[in-house]
Amino acid sequence: MPHSRDDREEERNKQVIRRLIEQSDRGNLDVVESLYSPEFVDHNPSAIRSPAHGAAGLRAVFAAVRKAFPDTQHTIHDLIAERDKVAVRISARGTHTGEFLGVPPSGKIVEQTNIAIYRVVAGRITERWSYEVVGIPQQLGIVGRGSH
Repeated sequence: MPHSRDDREEERNKQVIRRLIEQSDRGNLDVVESLYSPEFVDHNPSAIRSPAHGAAGLRAVFAAVRKAFPDTQHTIHDLIAERDKVAVRISARGTHTGEFLGVPPSGKIVEQTNIAIYRVVAGRITERWSYEVVGIPQQLGIVGRGSH
């Protein structure tokens, strides 16, 4: 049975999220400009992402995280698409070897599990909703800076 147009679009949208994660793990910050819409809205910005405004701000956040945790690797556990939405359950693991949110390098390995829903339109990420089970700031002992 041939795939419907919706099935092909959903698979393309899933590929956008796969590419985002793969390129982020490689340290390719150009992925921000190529995959995020200029009108991108983060509906639940974490303590890490809250300073980001527009593609330039988001790129700066990606760069800061990469500098602080250069060996970060993500694992996609679930990737589900429905129309223009892609849901992902993902975990990340990295070593705190650079300054992060004012905290000097600790050498501590941090792990984070996240569930996010992305809206993808014409191959670009336009919106994101997310929930972090335990955020990086909490693991580093940063008090008073919760994540969503």
